[in-house]
Amino acid sequence: MNKQIQQPITANNSETAHRDPGYWGINNDYGVLRDVLLGRPDYFKWVEAGPLIGRTLKNMHKTGVTFDFDLAQAQFKEMVRIYEEEAGVTCHYLDSDPVLHRNFFARDNSVMTPWGALICHMQLKCRRADYATVIKFYQENHIPIWKFATAGHFEGGDFVILEPGLVMIGYCGERSEQEGSEQVAGFVREQGWDCEVVPIPALFVHMDGLVVPLDNKLVVTCLDALEGWVIDWLRKKDFNFVDVDFAEAKDLGVNLVALGNKKVLSMSSSVKLNEKMRALGYEVFAPDMSMFTLGGGGVHCMCQSLKRDDV
Repeated sequence: MNKQIQQPITANNSETAHRDPGYWGINNDYGVLRDVLLGRPDYFKWVEAGPLIGRTLKNMHKTGVTFDFDLAQAQFKEMVRIYEEEAGVTCHYLDSDPVLHRNFFARDNSVMTPWGALICHMQLKCRRADYATVIKFYQENHIPIWKFATAGHFEGGDFVILEPGLVMIGYCGERSEQEGSEQVAGFVREQGWDCEVVPIPALFVHMDGLVVPLDNKLVVTCLDALEGWVIDWLRKKDFNFVDVDFAEAKDLGVNLVALGNKKVLSMSSSVKLNEKMRALGYEVFAPDMSMFTLGGGGVHCMCQSLKRDDV
């Protein structure tokens, strides 16, 4: 039986009720991170839930990897420590739920925008009711809800704010669908922002497995997995690339979190990428997150930025 972990020491979610609703929101995904939404993996287990964990489960008889609940809790605790002690981020949490045992992948059940939160429409059966815990969190903390994705499935990992005024939205069909992505792109364009919708290989599940902003005009990406027209589009927008080779990218190497102030939350498995970022002058925190990457998500999948400094 899974054991409840000791709650991390952090600001109580109720404290957010004293903040003005206008405090919340992000216009970028690389400025200094102030507040982040997580979920506690109290009921985490490895189940069939898409191509990433599917690879793990299908190969276990050859690789010898096994799920270790206690190790997962220790890895999660170290990630929280980095947020709080190394980057000064205030962590907030979705309620744990034994049925919604993957809702701690908080990137996917909602999206934070400059206009409030977008509530997503999850495709996996084990995550379809994630909306219950995420809506409850936003309502109890007086954080504005902006829109709901309704026209087909759409998941937050496919919403990438490249810079203020510019969003890239992905879909692979197995998670976000084109109809859902196009609807959300329409919401963004109604606000006067530019938005490009991009089909991606199902192997990477979400756009944040392929493209994540690191800094102004700088993205971490796997060029070998992007269509040529997407690379050309980014170059025309004056973006530069920190390229992740395919071997690391398929194991969620791209799935990092820019903390701002030249600090990055990466993972120990991204050896070559971490070396590249350190060579560029970034302070890279690289905890072992193997129970989660093997289980279907990396550190970017596990967080939703609630407040960043504007850029």
